[in-house]
Amino acid sequence: MTIFDEMNTTIERFFGPLTNWITTIGGTKMTEKEYNQLPAVRRSDLLLLRRSPLHLLYSKSADAVLEPPTPAQIFGSACHKFVLEGGEAFGREYAVAPAIDRRTKIGKEEWEIFKFENEGKQIVAPEDFERIKSMKSALAAHPTAMSLLSGEHEQSYVWTDDETGEDCKIRLDCLNNYQGRPLIVDYKTVSNCEDGVFERECRKYGYKIQAGMYTEGLACATNFSVDAGFAFVCQEKAAPYAVRVYMCDPGFVEQGNRQFHELLRYYHQCRESGNWPGYSDGYLCADEWEEVAE
Repeated sequence: MTIFDEMNTTIERFFGPLTNWITTIGGTKMTEKEYNQLPAVRRSDLLLLRRSPLHLLYSKSADAVLEPPTPAQIFGSACHKFVLEGGEAFGREYAVAPAIDRRTKIGKEEWEIFKFENEGKQIVAPEDFERIKSMKSALAAHPTAMSLLSGEHEQSYVWTDDETGEDCKIRLDCLNNYQGRPLIVDYKTVSNCEDGVFERECRKYGYKIQAGMYTEGLACATNFSVDAGFAFVCQEKAAPYAVRVYMCDPGFVEQGNRQFHELLRYYHQCRESGNWPGYSDGYLCADEWEEVAE
């Protein structure tokens, strides 16, 4: 039985504090499944809280319906694994589908054998794997991207927030050194790297919150021995797989840190009060730019 199986018996038990053995973890190499089982606040929790506390509460309940990963999500995860950790790590969790004609009897038999031999792994289409390899080649050709992504990968950190007492967790794509300073580097596969596009995605998907939360989390989990900067390496998912590096200035990170703490305080208030509200009611008003008919 997993930690989540035990904690899902009641919402109150789920939102309880971490056990002592969990709070000692820092800079630990663990699988994504093990990381997901740590009952601490993660960035995605806070983004769901931003939608409404009710949505977050439901996602942690035993009644929550877990949607299977979409092909796009499988591709993104597979790309991260291959680019950041290499072919061996990729092969432990993913299997590239062979070129089999499953319309024939022999093809159907070969496909069943393939699935049996790769039970528990995510299946990646051969054309997607070729695209992933091309993306890694394009990253290697970029003057700085691959060097930024060449540090320690997929390290997990857990800490307790001093103000709220809430346990938090982060999982870093990469921790590197840049110009003499530790640098957290996050790899994003995107549809478009044009001016203004990723900036809008930062607001939509809470990437500024990620920068603020991750830099603080690394500092707290290492007893403030690490003061890191933050950068994004973005890459388009379609040929020619263009790459763009975004270095985050201190103001960007500080704003994200303030947003992180605002949401964490809200989470703490909800947990302490047991009140997890949904949406607030509002008004629909005329647009200022549109003339109102008399």
